[in-house]
Amino acid sequence: MNTSSLEALFERACIDLRQSQDSASLEDAKAKYLGKAGEITGLLKLLGSMPPEEKKTKGKEINELKIRVEQVLNECRQALDNQALIQQLQQQAIDVSKPGRMRGVGGLHPAIISLERIEHLFSSLGFDVADGPEIETDFHNFTALNTPQNHPARSMHDTFYVAGGNLLRTHTSPMQVRYLQTHEPPIRVIAPGRVYRVDSDATHSPMFHQVEGLWIDQQVSFADLKAIIIDFLKQFFETDDLTIQFRPSFFPFTEPSAEIDMAFTKGPNKGKWLEIAGAGQVHPNVLRHVGIDPEKYTGFAFGVGPDRLTMLRYGIDDLRLFYENDIRFLQQFNV
Repeated sequence: MNTSSLEALFERACIDLRQSQDSASLEDAKAKYLGKAGEITGLLKLLGSMPPEEKKTKGKEINELKIRVEQVLNECRQALDNQALIQQLQQQAIDVSKPGRMRGVGGLHPAIISLERIEHLFSSLGFDVADGPEIETDFHNFTALNTPQNHPARSMHDTFYVAGGNLLRTHTSPMQVRYLQTHEPPIRVIAPGRVYRVDSDATHSPMFHQVEGLWIDQQVSFADLKAIIIDFLKQFFETDDLTIQFRPSFFPFTEPSAEIDMAFTKGPNKGKWLEIAGAGQVHPNVLRHVGIDPEKYTGFAFGVGPDRLTMLRYGIDDLRLFYENDIRFLQQFNV
């Protein structure tokens, strides 16, 4: 174990380390010389059997050899790291000469497009636009609207109840009451917003939109209601060629009452009927609840489903498409 043999060992170690092509082979080369069974480690183990003076001299030479090999090992590690970084950068390189990817332009949701259109059309007819809470009291949602205590709409399989006895409003009709409590006739107002019911299928959603309309004045009749609704629908769909029907119905807060249907004019359901609104003359009890004399004032109320109007306008046959967030569906409405 003279100096020349130690130098030869260093040269062999350098060759093996520098010929390593990856981290795994480099670690194998390290183990060959510096591992527990490595050649340099074996030399250090032999020092224990040497005389003190020789141990001192040879120990110094072997430790210097070990330090030199470790330096080469670190250089090789750094070289492999640099090579890996270069390869990664090359793989992720961006060709700046290529045309860039264009960012898509967002658009309004079809339901919002319809709501804005409805607000604009009714505003042009002299209606104010009101807003109210989505968490309502039982009084405003049911009692003040002449809904009996045993009415099915009050049950938990129809209505979402929340803590404190309140509920998620099932229609925007509570705005009738809130607006009448703070305004004097004559009144013309619509109240668009989200409403909630325990229901879900192709034409129903647990959360959907509704626009409540209200007109209170002297000598307002059902004929005025029909005229307003028909004129609005013609403006909304931009055509006079509409098939509309008023069917007798029952609502606790209107009397007489009607449901309004319209036939699809396009799409796979063309010709089929779809209910789009409920309407009627405001019940005298509703007016009494807010301190308005039903002998002096009359009026009508209606609740239009803008989501269903959107289905009719664009020929969409499944309401659930509005809320699945399929970008391919929503991109059709970018304007």
